[in-house]
Amino acid sequence: MSVRGKHILLGVCGSIAAYKAAFLVRLLVKDGARVQVVMTPDATQFITPLTLSALSGNPVFVDYFDASTGEWNNHVHLALDADAVVVAPASANTLAKFAHGLCDNLLCAIYLSAKSPVFVAPAMDLDMWAHGSTQANITRLQSFGNRIIPPGHGELASGLKGEGRLAEPEEILAALNEYFDDNRPLAGKKALVTAGPTYEAIDPVRFIGNHSSGKMGYALAAELLQLGADVTLVSGPTHLVPPAGAAHIAVTSAGEMLDACLALFPQTTITIMSAAVADYTPKTVADKKIKKGEEEGLTIELTKTADILATLGQRKQNEQVLVGFALETHDEQAHAVDKLHRKNLDFIVLNTIRDEGAGFAGDTNKITIIDRNGSVEAFDLKPKRDVARDICSRIIQLLEP
Repeated sequence: MSVRGKHILLGVCGSIAAYKAAFLVRLLVKDGARVQVVMTPDATQFITPLTLSALSGNPVFVDYFDASTGEWNNHVHLALDADAVVVAPASANTLAKFAHGLCDNLLCAIYLSAKSPVFVAPAMDLDMWAHGSTQANITRLQSFGNRIIPPGHGELASGLKGEGRLAEPEEILAALNEYFDDNRPLAGKKALVTAGPTYEAIDPVRFIGNHSSGKMGYALAAELLQLGADVTLVSGPTHLVPPAGAAHIAVTSAGEMLDACLALFPQTTITIMSAAVADYTPKTVADKKIKKGEEEGLTIELTKTADILATLGQRKQNEQVLVGFALETHDEQAHAVDKLHRKNLDFIVLNTIRDEGAGFAGDTNKITIIDRNGSVEAFDLKPKRDVARDICSRIIQLLEP
């Protein structure tokens, strides 16, 4: 489903229809969405935060401040982290607040801070829905770019029949799926991402490796999935959980990664080689643990590993996009440009371990993208998921007709 891997912020307002929010949360979670619920104070009179917390697997936020911990629930971070904001049920009171920029609760603050699309599913009695002020508010909300999921016709809490009944959870889910289907520029494209380190065995216990965490590659795989691509993640040893929806091939050595990539590459449109592949591997591997002897040292003869990126670059077709990474300690740009051309890449992502917050293990990165036409674009330090968005945006540009 299209909501798989998406972060949905669900706003619940004071309405008898609030019970349907529980069914909507279940549908979203079942289809692979991550759901964060925010309730207005009045909504807690109709359904408990505990119910929605249990169904979503996340704490439910109601107020700006958590009295039990003294922590501030940051409305800006909550808003910016969402792929979509869905308000269901949306009461007449909340519709009016949204329409006129009033901000007296956490949900209103999130709405005013949201950069992602906002879906509003009204629920109220038929006369309230038909009232001119409500309809004017709906028109005003639509003029701001909000998407209205219209109420249905049926029995209402007042005992009357008519328009005002909250759309069914399945209808709300369908509206979200339709939106994400229309906003997936990489739908139908096959993507290959490599991530993490490789471990080159010395003996059954020891290995040659590096400090790569795999976080950048896993973030890229997650972003490609959100953009609609069919993603295969070839990963060296990490403690990370592959993003839901990605095919995952676990490898250990450079040789195993090469074999996996060679099998997948001919069918892929997008290949991003973010793994930190070891450059050298022991020429011979001991079949038993090497014991510490009386001698002063141990000599291990090394041989070069296969250059996976260069191998794929030699086989690259015109319709394929191939992206590499360069982690340098000196003469960064010159080395990256040389690698870009030698390995037949469309662009290269350069970072340096000299930049604080960049490189291995951390949750942030600072990159420069250099393409084969000589364009150089430097980015600020960002979370790796945001870095992944920048990289994928450049790929989308390359694939545009």
